[in-house]
Amino acid sequence: MLENLAGQTAFVNLSWGNILMIFIALVFLYLAIAKGYEPLLLVPISFGMLLVNIYPDIMKEGGLLHFFFLLDEWSILPCLIFLGVGAMTDFGPLIANPISFIMGAAAQFGIFGAYFFAILLGFNDKAAAAIAIIGGADGPTSIFLAGKLGQTEYMGPIAVAAYSYMSLVPIIQPPIMKLFTTEKERKIKMEQLRPVSKLEKIFFPIVVTIVVTLILPTTAPLVGMLMLGNLFRESGVVKQLQETASNALMYIVVILLGTSVGATTSAEAFLKIDTLKIVGLGLIAFAVATAAGVLFGKLLCHLTGGKINPLIGSAGVSAVPMAARVSQKVGSEADPSNFLLMHAMGPNVAGVIGTAVAAGVFMAIFGVK
Repeated sequence: MLENLAGQTAFVNLSWGNILMIFIALVFLYLAIAKGYEPLLLVPISFGMLLVNIYPDIMKEGGLLHFFFLLDEWSILPCLIFLGVGAMTDFGPLIANPISFIMGAAAQFGIFGAYFFAILLGFNDKAAAAIAIIGGADGPTSIFLAGKLGQTEYMGPIAVAAYSYMSLVPIIQPPIMKLFTTEKERKIKMEQLRPVSKLEKIFFPIVVTIVVTLILPTTAPLVGMLMLGNLFRESGVVKQLQETASNALMYIVVILLGTSVGATTSAEAFLKIDTLKIVGLGLIAFAVATAAGVLFGKLLCHLTGGKINPLIGSAGVSAVPMAARVSQKVGSEADPSNFLLMHAMGPNVAGVIGTAVAAGVFMAIFGVK
């Protein structure tokens, strides 16, 4: 009986790879809890990582987290995340300053650049597209596209890389932003944004949905849910739905998605050369996206006679609102009286839409619906 009991413990099948992944999970937990790096994402992801490397059966068919993961594969959880993001986000800064769309679009250069790098490293075209979308720093879109393109074998590394870079935005972006801007540019103060009427805010999600989904119908699940959530917020007539989407539903989905994503990182599935390639490609894509946004910001600064601070271009990645906060932080370091947060929210929201459109472009190219 004692032998049988001992044979049922996790120690029997624990490999050095599992021990390494457990250590990585503990490091992620430390970063989330002690350092405050996106704890809402890192805590469930790292705990899922911890669970699957102690008890692998929890992710096998019939295991608890396997059922959670099916919701990722079916693209349900990523779309619900977008619903919550839309319900939480004020699109006013983007409406007030439509030129922000250009900086949000510029940040997508990182995605398409990484796509070609991935092909050069030996990934097939669909895998390269799923990996490249990490450059948008948008975890839900990364999971959505990997599922749609049938790249579930890479979903774990892709999702972990995307969410990790989302969490590490305050560390990765500032050096790049300072490299491509001068102190004079970082001190530029932007004019206050014009007031946006309620009617404009109501029409915006409706018009964007019609225009974008007519051009790229494959974006309907992501863009549609994002705009539906925002319509809940701005219409003012469904307050209960807006509160549910942005609070209770959002947090439930984050728990399910985070733990299931973390549970895809068993040592056997994660500790491979391809994983290192994916993590490296994701970092390159994210760095290029940040640099492209800043450089387009510099171009617009020149064209407008110094009215646009190039720092807000870095917020063109999809990490809402973390990337906008980083723009504010770097700007205030140059001049404590500088307030860029609301200006940076324009490119930040545009980046969310841009990453969803980039995913739709890849799906259209490969004929995936």
